[in-house]
Amino acid sequence: MHIAEGFLPPAHAIAWGVASAPFVVHGVRSLSREVRENPESTLLLGASGAFTFVLSALKIPSVTGSCSHPTGTGLGAILFRPPIMAVLGTITLLFQALLLAHGGLTTLGANVFSMAIVGPWAGYAVFRLLRRYGVPLMVAVFFGAFVADLSTYCVTSVQLALAFPDPSSGFPGALGKFGSIFAVTQIPLAVSEGLLTVLVMRLLVQSSKGDLTRLGVFLTRKQARTEKAETEAVAR
Repeated sequence: MHIAEGFLPPAHAIAWGVASAPFVVHGVRSLSREVRENPESTLLLGASGAFTFVLSALKIPSVTGSCSHPTGTGLGAILFRPPIMAVLGTITLLFQALLLAHGGLTTLGANVFSMAIVGPWAGYAVFRLLRRYGVPLMVAVFFGAFVADLSTYCVTSVQLALAFPDPSSGFPGALGKFGSIFAVTQIPLAVSEGLLTVLVMRLLVQSSKGDLTRLGVFLTRKQARTEKAETEAVAR
């Protein structure tokens, strides 16, 4: 997924950076509020960031100028919501660009948009939708992580197709080419990431059930809002 340094035309690199910036700024505010109001979340935040860093560093060469790998963003999105994951993902991508030569600074905005913004939002939306209709927690976790991973590569395919349209068939042809090449490695990786995320969530349920309850992982969104309103009413 990480598009390599200097691979995108300057105009595209700037445009993706501008598109990503508001989400990251909003995420910084959300992260600051979470740490301020719930300092006990620090360990889980660090674990979510580390999970993303380790998984997304396991790269497999793919399309020229890019690579395939797990993303690890589904777990953090489920635990802390997508805005916070935008910050954790950006930090991960920045460190990898500087320390591992994985991705790059000029393509940071594009990589953030696909992996740290679209992926978490897509995975979280699927997770919440499934939970709303009573799907078991671990099944919803699997599909949330699976979609977070796969949607990242769909966006990367769009980014590359926009930058390098096919000479004969234009954007649609390039999108089909990039998407089909990514699919060979990414679908199995997305399945593997979903299973690994389920395993990690099972461990968290055993060791940090109180934190998961506070974060609303066991509840549907409607139930979480109702419980929060009742708690605030009692406090008043």
